[in-house]
Amino acid sequence: MSEDEEVSRSKSQRLSRRTLMRLGLLAIPATQVPLGFVHEAAAQGTKLGANLIGKLEGAEVLTDPALIPKTFKEAPQLAELVKAGKLPPVQERIGQDPLVVKPLREIGKYGGTWRRGFTGPFDTSNGHRVAQNDKLLYWDYTGTKLVPNIARAWEVSPDGKITTLQLRRGMKWSDGHPFTADDFVFWFQDVYNNKDLVPTPLSVMTIGGKPIAIEKIDATTIRFVSPEPYYALPTVLASVWGIGHHARWGRAALGGFAPAHYLKQFHPKYASKDDLAKKVTELNFDSWVTMFKNRNDACRNVDLPVVTPWKTTSPLTTPTWILERNPYSVWVDTDGNQLPYIDRIRMTLGENLEVINLRAIAGEYDSQARHIDISKLPVLLENQKKGGYRVYLDPSDQGADVGLFCNQSYEKDPEIARWLSSREFRIALSHGIDRAQINETFLLGLGQTGSAAPGERTLYYPGPEYKTLHTGYDVKKANEMLDKLGLSKKDSEGYRLRADGKGRLRLALTTYLGFLPFTKIAEMMTEQWKKVGIRGEVQEMERGAATKRVQTNEHQIYFETQWGADNIYGHFPFVFPADEGSPMGPLYGLWYASAGAQGKTPPARMRELMDKYRKSFSVRDAERTKMAKDVWKIALDEMWMIPIVCGSPASQGVRVIKTNMGNIPERLWNSAVSDNPHVAHTETWYFKS
Repeated sequence: MSEDEEVSRSKSQRLSRRTLMRLGLLAIPATQVPLGFVHEAAAQGTKLGANLIGKLEGAEVLTDPALIPKTFKEAPQLAELVKAGKLPPVQERIGQDPLVVKPLREIGKYGGTWRRGFTGPFDTSNGHRVAQNDKLLYWDYTGTKLVPNIARAWEVSPDGKITTLQLRRGMKWSDGHPFTADDFVFWFQDVYNNKDLVPTPLSVMTIGGKPIAIEKIDATTIRFVSPEPYYALPTVLASVWGIGHHARWGRAALGGFAPAHYLKQFHPKYASKDDLAKKVTELNFDSWVTMFKNRNDACRNVDLPVVTPWKTTSPLTTPTWILERNPYSVWVDTDGNQLPYIDRIRMTLGENLEVINLRAIAGEYDSQARHIDISKLPVLLENQKKGGYRVYLDPSDQGADVGLFCNQSYEKDPEIARWLSSREFRIALSHGIDRAQINETFLLGLGQTGSAAPGERTLYYPGPEYKTLHTGYDVKKANEMLDKLGLSKKDSEGYRLRADGKGRLRLALTTYLGFLPFTKIAEMMTEQWKKVGIRGEVQEMERGAATKRVQTNEHQIYFETQWGADNIYGHFPFVFPADEGSPMGPLYGLWYASAGAQGKTPPARMRELMDKYRKSFSVRDAERTKMAKDVWKIALDEMWMIPIVCGSPASQGVRVIKTNMGNIPERLWNSAVSDNPHVAHTETWYFKS
């Protein structure tokens, strides 16, 4: 450990204990927390913060046929509709193969409205994460085991070329229409393979550059047929890719299945030209394509049939987004009670993040982690009793909470492009970052200051030697590396000069307003970089504009979270450029996504990683796990993304939960792959009073 790092960490530890012990918190690595952790603060009698980080736990999906209830019950409102002849009996609505969930603690009670906050029409994931779980397969609460969901069973052929899914017999869409294999065939043949709706093939619908197909076996059996082995497909179907999840992806004409009986009226294959044109005009769209995608949007179209526990009844384009129980929900508890327990979810528009956080502090939300600012944690803790809530912390396992994505395909300024593509330059920048100071200042010392390696409990943890690789704070080493690269000349203010003689070397840092204070972190980091002679210039943008800058390959360094990186087969891989939207190198990502037909050829080391990743989809689990770890090892060593802080609860991991809510886990698996909190089966949450 260098002198700089030792001094920095010593200060951080003192500050963390002084600041956080007052609140009942300790600055310790999240990976050391979950099993039986008892806070030192609690031992000292501290009132605030006890048990903020608890044991990872959740509800359990039961698959043993002997455990399926024989009789079923329903919410009182639905029972009244059945009595009035307006709804079929609950047994008929559920079907022969209900999805049985064992609640975490106890059988719940029906009723109540779950109050939350959202930020407007682009906050679709707010609904996906709490109410719209319709994945074909899913993960258990640990993120290490696949479990059934909409599909009741699956099987991969010995050669890996056929994945067969068994659907739930008697399952229905929310309007009562049968949910069958025809809904998959319709999506595959008429939606996915329509170039107007889906102009570019989905990467996970190909293997080795060749397309896969969806075929119907019978009404409740489908299969994915691949020209090459595709052993990773079940993992893909359980996660957040564009197939196997209608509620999330329908608006993009993706999802893997869709309600054919409803959507055919908006499709030119089934509707006459005149009828289609009339609908486009009446609904005020510019084309049948935009109309179709809107009508297939589970967050905007209240008439769209869904197979989720709750369905939208007031769209997210209004100030109050409401989702109400689906009377045809296939979920039941172990006593045969149809789920969900909670009647409805009401999300109220917050004009900005500050408003949402103030409402949370005031106790106006029943359960909220999305948009909660970790810097508000002290105030949240101090107001727990008054607000009638409890705070839980869910440290992330998904790589870097804050990372510098260095654009490897940058072209506009050849001098800057040269340095961004230099591994030694990136590592030197990393050694010039005082991560402990940033962690203490902006994340209350709750993060880890090592590499972006996924957490130790995850499937693809590459090993302890990678936990701190290239991340030690060492100003002397950083300066020596930069000098050796040929950047030894400095101006009168101590900043390094460009090697091409065109003045000061300046790095543009693009940030946006998001879940974390990227701009403030970037500003502190640029102050730290002064010690190594690097001039960083922060450019804060609206998120849409920042995304456009990435997509047009104009950014140099981009601040972002490494979403879902704990499982690189369950989420867009944030460990290398995988498509034209990758902040690590859009042109290289386009090359990868197009199998070399477009974009720019990456350097050899990156091609090696891409080839290994692509091939790993075709191998069995054990070999794929090894290959995934190798992918991580290359990515961590190359440092195309420079991590700053990892493993904190800063991104959707500060949970504010009303004390009268039941079946709440002490800790959730916090990842873009888990879609937390739904990985805890929110349909089993309930109000005790």
